[in-house]
Amino acid sequence: MNHKEYQVCDACGVAVEIGYVISEGDDVADVEIFASNKTAAIAKFHDYLALAKQVNAYVIHDFDEATDFAFNRLQVKLKFECSAEKLIFELRSRVFTR
Repeated sequence: MNHKEYQVCDACGVAVEIGYVISEGDDVADVEIFASNKTAAIAKFHDYLALAKQVNAYVIHDFDEATDFAFNRLQVKLKFECSAEKLIFELRSRVFTR
């Protein structure tokens, strides 16, 4: 039986971002929205919800528009059907946080 050892290639031009692990049951994304007023926060929430629905049309959210808007911050939970969808949403939503 031939056994080959693979060598690490430092010059192959491959880059990896480490830090993401997909684990079963990790399907809820916590989103914090900061805005100058409640109307702006709700508009921003609808942007996030539209993005989430691109990933999964059946995403569930626990945001109620009647919720008090305190400290210019709105917290929203988005529940996806699986962990991978949550991860995809989080990666796509980086655009909103820049």
